[in-house]
Amino acid sequence: MKKFVFATLLWLPVLTACTTDSYNKGEGKYSLMQAELVDLNINGQKEATAFMLDDGGRFTLTPPATAKWIETADTTYRAVLYFNKLSESTAECVSLGAVPTLRAVKHWQLKEQPEDPTGIESAWLSKNGKYLNLALLLKSGQADDNDGVQSLGLAQDTIRKNDDQTRTACFRLLHDQRDVPQYYTIRRYVSILLPDTVELDTIRLMIPTYEGKKERVFIP
Repeated sequence: MKKFVFATLLWLPVLTACTTDSYNKGEGKYSLMQAELVDLNINGQKEATAFMLDDGGRFTLTPPATAKWIETADTTYRAVLYFNKLSESTAECVSLGAVPTLRAVKHWQLKEQPEDPTGIESAWLSKNGKYLNLALLLKSGQADDNDGVQSLGLAQDTIRKNDDQTRTACFRLLHDQRDVPQYYTIRRYVSILLPDTVELDTIRLMIPTYEGKKERVFIP
């Protein structure tokens, strides 16, 4: 049996200003700042050099961006990126934050399945069909005798084949408050990486909230 497979959340900064030598505010055609969830390409020097939008658009970052949470070279991170579009293929980073990515684990493989309540602001499928994105509202706070962090996971109850030959995936969001005080509310983006080995016609996600369990249904 696997222990609870989770992504820790609260140690991650909400946003990190991109490290650049200078910043040109500009007021041209491409100067309006945009915010997107992206796949961030990291080079061998642990710099973010390019990103892919969920609609397939790809941009090179000029100059490359850095952040303390980028710990692995030559990889891809999921991130929320605020940027200015410089051209049809280049952009400059204003700030960026890490976005935890959850992968479903079959429920019977999980030793722990905590379902502490959380808030849900919004949920949507990415345009490329790769992710189910969540904007969660988490209760947080600090206490002198508590240095724990919250965590999230995803249980896969089933992927069933229906009588009409369609397939429905049933997931449950797992949340462990871990004794973190609940003094105030923070927003955290989370992306669920959807299975790419089977075509899904319906996705059902059960979320533990302060008003009880709520189900969201998505049709790719």
